[in-house]
Amino acid sequence: MDTKKRSDCPISCSLDIWGDKWSLLIVRDLMFAKQCTYGDFLKSGEKIATNILATRLQMLEENGIVAKLNHPDSKAKVLYKLTQKGIDLLPVMIEINLWADKYLTLPAEQKALLKEVKKNKEAFIKTRIKELKETS
Repeated sequence: MDTKKRSDCPISCSLDIWGDKWSLLIVRDLMFAKQCTYGDFLKSGEKIATNILATRLQMLEENGIVAKLNHPDSKAKVLYKLTQKGIDLLPVMIEINLWADKYLTLPAEQKALLKEVKKNKEAFIKTRIKELKETS
């Protein structure tokens, strides 16, 4: 899919793909769970509407961020997982979390995870990317 570009600015072009209110939350869920069904996304705490979820998943798939797989237990369901392009958003997600830790009040489990990240960010990212690739 060729997303209509507002400009040639790399930030603007990237935001055209994943910069809406919901897309990075879908990516977040896939980074945490590795793969999700449509219903799994609907259960997330942010309460995404089904029509918005369908649109965002389609856009993320068309832009190569997520891929659809056949569900092993049900022909009526599909699994979504991150592609390499989606996995490559991990450092961005880590930086957003670190920014939030600096300026917002985070839950204890999130703070604990970020404490691990801060010990050795590069090693954390490398390990997490390896884990995400193993489900590819």
